[in-house]
Amino acid sequence: MDVERFLISPSNSIRETMACIDRNARGIALVVDGEHRLIATVTDGDVRRAVLAGTDLNLPVMELIKRRKKEPYPTPLTARAGTPAAELIRIMNEYTLSHLPLLNDEGRVVDMVLLRDMVKEYELPLRAVVMAGGYGTRLRPLTEALPKPMLPVGDRPLLEHIIEQLREVGIRRVNLTTHYKSELISEHFGDGKNFGVEIEYVKEDRPLGTVGALSLIQPSEEPLLVINGDILTRIDFHAMLDFHREQKANMTVAVREFEMRVPYGVVETEGVEVARISEKPVLRHFINAGIYLLNPEVCRFIPNDRPYDMPELINRLLEAGRRVISFPVREYWLDIGKIEDYQQALTDLNDGSMKR
Repeated sequence: MDVERFLISPSNSIRETMACIDRNARGIALVVDGEHRLIATVTDGDVRRAVLAGTDLNLPVMELIKRRKKEPYPTPLTARAGTPAAELIRIMNEYTLSHLPLLNDEGRVVDMVLLRDMVKEYELPLRAVVMAGGYGTRLRPLTEALPKPMLPVGDRPLLEHIIEQLREVGIRRVNLTTHYKSELISEHFGDGKNFGVEIEYVKEDRPLGTVGALSLIQPSEEPLLVINGDILTRIDFHAMLDFHREQKANMTVAVREFEMRVPYGVVETEGVEVARISEKPVLRHFINAGIYLLNPEVCRFIPNDRPYDMPELINRLLEAGRRVISFPVREYWLDIGKIEDYQQALTDLNDGSMKR
């Protein structure tokens, strides 16, 4: 493995560190000195927490490392180059690691091993549920003959892009919840073998909301990855699962930063007094990105065979004291809810944006 693509210097910014992690596509960057001696590791989770906290991404990466909570291991866990593969796997399993830097006798970084690269036929321990039963009313007339997930994006349906991404990351078991024109979906995908996955269909006799169909799915010992059937994204599902586990969450909600410029001067008041005025400010919020990770026990909170929406489930979990966390999506993401969104998807496919 070309270790150079993982290396950054202490003077690199958090933004540059993010770019390094994106380029190597392995969820980690290694901070080294001029002699390639390891100083610290920065994971995908570290930078996503910085995004959630509103951290200035132009700060040096060492500021991010200083601000991290106390870590269980004061120095990065490493192994000696030449360590047998079985021992490397044992170390990563024992310490719940996805990555392990390898050092030579002088303590310099010479290689990097990843658990998913070392275990043949690695399967991401998730079961996916794609919500594909909506009417797509805002996309009419395009959805008069086709269900929204079957709209063509390039030479294949939107839903095929989603299933391809799930297969690429090692997810093999996929449930499709269907309702509107469900036969067009099942006829295209069959049992999923031609697409490299195993598909089971959950047919809603009546619409059950954005999460109610989960009550019809057989219980699973694996976490459920739930994704809306009208989402195109390059989100890193490995990173999302690592983040979910690290935070010991019951549920993780993918979120996307959304900016809106107010076209007026905003006046803040204290009683009758004007406290300050901001001219056409930009408001920033995190919005629901339509992708979720749920631990198996969460499904017990979903009522049987009645419409139920994701906000209801989230609020019920919070009221019950369960841990619900957010995971910021930095990668490509598009919710195809309107005609303009669909047109944007076609543009993004043609110019390559969809692959970034």
